[in-house]
Amino acid sequence: MTTREPGPLPRPIPVEEFFADPGFIVPTISPDGTRIAYLAPHRGRRNVWVRGIDQTHDDAVPVTHDTRRGITLYHWTDDPRWLLYQQDTDGNEDWHLYRVDLDDPGAAAVDLTPMEPGTRVFAVESLPSVPGNVLVWMNPRLGSIDVFRVDVASGEVVLHHEETDPLAATLLDRRGRPAFQVVTEQDGTIAISAVDRATGATRPLRRMGGPEYPLSVQPQLVTPDGDGLLVGSFSGGDDLALARIDRETGAETVVAAVAGRSLDNMGIMAAGVLPPAVYTHRGTGEAIAARFVDDRPHIEVLDPGFAPVYAELATLSDGVLGTLSSDVSGRRWIVTFTHDREPGVCWFYDHATGERRRLFQPFPHLDPADLAPMTPVRFPARDGLELPGYLTLPLGVEPRDLPMVLLVHGGPWAQDAWGYNPEVQLLANRGYAVLQVNFRGSLGYGRRHLTAAVGEFGRAMQDDLVDAVDWAVAQGYADPDRVGVFGVSYGGYAALVGITATPDLFAAAVDYVGVSDLVTALRALPPFTRRYNANSWYRYFGDPEVPEQEAELRARSPITMVDRIRTPLLVAQGANDVRVPQAQSDRIVASLRERGIPVEYLLAEDEGHGFENESNRLRFYRAVERHLAEHLIRPDTTDTPENSL
Repeated sequence: MTTREPGPLPRPIPVEEFFADPGFIVPTISPDGTRIAYLAPHRGRRNVWVRGIDQTHDDAVPVTHDTRRGITLYHWTDDPRWLLYQQDTDGNEDWHLYRVDLDDPGAAAVDLTPMEPGTRVFAVESLPSVPGNVLVWMNPRLGSIDVFRVDVASGEVVLHHEETDPLAATLLDRRGRPAFQVVTEQDGTIAISAVDRATGATRPLRRMGGPEYPLSVQPQLVTPDGDGLLVGSFSGGDDLALARIDRETGAETVVAAVAGRSLDNMGIMAAGVLPPAVYTHRGTGEAIAARFVDDRPHIEVLDPGFAPVYAELATLSDGVLGTLSSDVSGRRWIVTFTHDREPGVCWFYDHATGERRRLFQPFPHLDPADLAPMTPVRFPARDGLELPGYLTLPLGVEPRDLPMVLLVHGGPWAQDAWGYNPEVQLLANRGYAVLQVNFRGSLGYGRRHLTAAVGEFGRAMQDDLVDAVDWAVAQGYADPDRVGVFGVSYGGYAALVGITATPDLFAAAVDYVGVSDLVTALRALPPFTRRYNANSWYRYFGDPEVPEQEAELRARSPITMVDRIRTPLLVAQGANDVRVPQAQSDRIVASLRERGIPVEYLLAEDEGHGFENESNRLRFYRAVERHLAEHLIRPDTTDTPENSL
């Protein structure tokens, strides 16, 4: 057990300082290096602001004016007049692409993709070979994702590439030509083929694994010359490396590998917001660095030309490189850093002049001295599988017999990583130990760790969480009578399973948009997910159309075991959630209320799979604070009375 002398209590940090809209996030530089765009509050929501490279926020102009739901994704274009952003309606995930006029920032945005309900924009990429145009991936045929070319100025939309196989993804080169095709076959095998540029015919190159690629092979980056495909590959081993597949021969060559570490693919969960697995040069498209999972993320430089830039960037912070944006020349850079106690600090660096300036701090009132460090931990599961995780202990108290919250990540193909987490810091500030565990099935810890979750949904995956709690108790950190569980999405499912399968383990639970009925959830998967289901939901969980597997899914659904719940529960749900529809939470809450079990239900009418609007976030986390304090804090102890707000 880690021991330390209790220091002074940190100041009680209000919920607003953790969960109000940040002063800035998602900064990027314009292609010509003259302007910066970022997200900041405007009209009560996150909107896009633009300012000159040498200006301050006082000089910035809001160029979007959304008042319904905060904006997260935006895109520069090659025309200095236009900027694009994506937005849905109250969290329904039917994303549209909008254009704003930087010459007239007060004008109304133009919807470039007016589509029927159920269709959405999946991705937007520049098209250097056709100035003024972007490529947009959409599904107007619902079951297939096709590529369209959009003329930004005129708004004209034309079909660029039609996907004839719903199980296929065709990858384009920088000129917009089909180069490779990736198909997930019915048995889960991933087949990679070259696409003939003249005829469109495919030629098999390579076949890869199955369940070790639950989200298909990631990343999928066509090299700038169009002759290679960069992918994450286990290459017959346990670690995920970055490899190149040759378009002519199909030969696989390792581009970047770190012994005992895997490529970090978390960026695919929120491209443009989270750090990518592979950083690329904006002007050339070449891969310049790769990110690997470690106790602290590890950056591997790939391009000798980027090495001196990275050496200078690394001097700006004691954190780890986060997001990266440069002008097309690679001279001017905007960079953020991952840090457990200093969230999202942004710097400007000019490699030609050596100029460097700290640009933004998204949460200026947060002092790193008041925040708790995340400590990497590892311990064995009951079957011997090593479980990596993070333990965050509150400041100012002896780390013994503390109330503890098990914080369970979503996905389940995601991971807890070293970095700033406002949930972790809120809980630590209130006196809780916080334990995060990368249970089997989490990304980033190798083939064996990942595939150990096949068929273990609600079984060994859940046992890993129980084993994590037992470890924390055995080490003396946690009081076994005051352990809570809190999770979002898959983590919400795990919280519900925790209070049904092990009802005596947890004294309080928080289910945030969690699945309660697996059969209903899997049957509701949209048609465009078919290309992934063989290796993801069906392989790991089960196919609800197969009677034996349907029965097993029902047996592992919390709604089937709801009569076992006696743990006080807080449930939060978005009314427009298309991943976990409202009925999933309604049924759990109704059943508990019928039996008189304490349950608080927060339903947000203007939200989807998670709360984006500030007022909803503040309402939720204030409820979390009250709920956990009521059931985990003893009034006769010194756990957190000074820090309860």
